[in-house]
Amino acid sequence: MSGQEWNALVLALLFAFVAGAVGSLALSRRMLLAGDVLSHLALPGLGLALLLHLNPLLGAAVSLLLGTVLVWHLEQRTGLAADVTIGVVFATALALGAVLTPREELLEALFGRFGPMPTPALLIGMGVLGTIVTLLVRLRDGLLLHLFSPELAAATGVRLAWLELLFLLMFSLTVLVGLRFLGALLASSLVILPAAIGRRFARSMRSFFAVSALAGMASVTGGFLLSRRLPGIEFGPAVVLLAALLFVGSFAWPAGEPS
Repeated sequence: MSGQEWNALVLALLFAFVAGAVGSLALSRRMLLAGDVLSHLALPGLGLALLLHLNPLLGAAVSLLLGTVLVWHLEQRTGLAADVTIGVVFATALALGAVLTPREELLEALFGRFGPMPTPALLIGMGVLGTIVTLLVRLRDGLLLHLFSPELAAATGVRLAWLELLFLLMFSLTVLVGLRFLGALLASSLVILPAAIGRRFARSMRSFFAVSALAGMASVTGGFLLSRRLPGIEFGPAVVLLAALLFVGSFAWPAGEPS
């Protein structure tokens, strides 16, 4: 392996770790499927950037973050449920992405690709993930209070609408880092599946986070080894399939009882 391939593997493992923590909160807040749809908001930006011969991840970042803010704004202004607003924006984004993305680039945009990564790209990715972790730590009390008692959170001065926006942005930024490896269709899978595994064994929120993060990292490691040994298998689908197998295999052990 070259040094740049090691860079890519390191970032993929860090992404899996952070995705496990974000996914744990998303599952607890019953937002996993809504969050899954958010990853598809990157498609129009990916397609437009490819058409204009720009960095596709830059285009994905713009459309993903703008789409996330639009979803939040529509939810706040219209009073519609989050899944309704996300569904409307999702359908529009998916159609735009299919129209804008060049046909020869569409497969990679949807499913990603594992390849060499320059050190500056690694550092940018680590900076994004570090920002997400910092926000999770700083907002942890408010997020947990909002999770278990929104009324009490509001009474104690927590600004629920802004907290909701920040969490959606954290989810979107996590997905953004994973787009390079897993594409717009699979990036959120490493947020969903490890969290589902963690929920099976969690006895507390701390163990929930830990098991989810470890399951994600195990999936990335196994998917990488599998794609190396079997060249016909791409990294992204291999990672997601292994995560799904881990989830199915988790039923062979007794589930934990949350405290």
